[in-house]
Amino acid sequence: MIHYHGTPISPLSELELMGGEHFCVSYADPRDLVRCLRIGQSVMLDNGAFSTFTRGEKFDERAFYEWLDPVLAPPHWAVVPDVIGGDVQAQQTMLATWPFNRSLGIPVWHLGLPISYLCELANSWGRVCFGSSAEYWQIGSAKWCGRMDEAFNVLMREFGRIPWVHGLRMLGQAAGPWPMASADSTNVGRNFKDAGECPRCKARDLDAINPPSDWRIRALQQEMSL
Repeated sequence: MIHYHGTPISPLSELELMGGEHFCVSYADPRDLVRCLRIGQSVMLDNGAFSTFTRGEKFDERAFYEWLDPVLAPPHWAVVPDVIGGDVQAQQTMLATWPFNRSLGIPVWHLGLPISYLCELANSWGRVCFGSSAEYWQIGSAKWCGRMDEAFNVLMREFGRIPWVHGLRMLGQAAGPWPMASADSTNVGRNFKDAGECPRCKARDLDAINPPSDWRIRALQQEMSL
């Protein structure tokens, strides 16, 4: 798994010591972007749509694309803009605004949306971000875990192997059981001081945890009750 550590991380002297890590920089707070591009292995460029949503503002995809344009190149990639709380049609309309090659972006499937839409994204983009939403907002809850099982079951049946799945805010699930290819969180930046650790040490502890590489179909609760 590729572990993306969310920014900002301060003080900057501590961030500098994290050279060689993978970073996540959000459009909503891009202050560390230049430094992360210089010292990081790769940078995941988050669209910041959720932050915009929580502030009651309208997401400006054109401004986001202008921000991406000078820095979006391999190995860096961006989270394709999504509509928080939107239905499939709203998501598809937003996806259609993506102006770059699809290899440079990963679209979002919200767990509250139909599984058929997940398969559509995985088939047409090759990679997909999982975002927790609606009744599946609480990562790690029983309902959330059941939905993850359901999604991975369908992906396995549909494609014969799990495509590239990125877990948004899911580094806490790095040990599995879901075989995600990458995930991000702000765990290091938010918590290293409270834990009495340096951010580099905390990041490397997280980096040492990986999920299994395969997936075996799991019985779901409704299936077990039949």
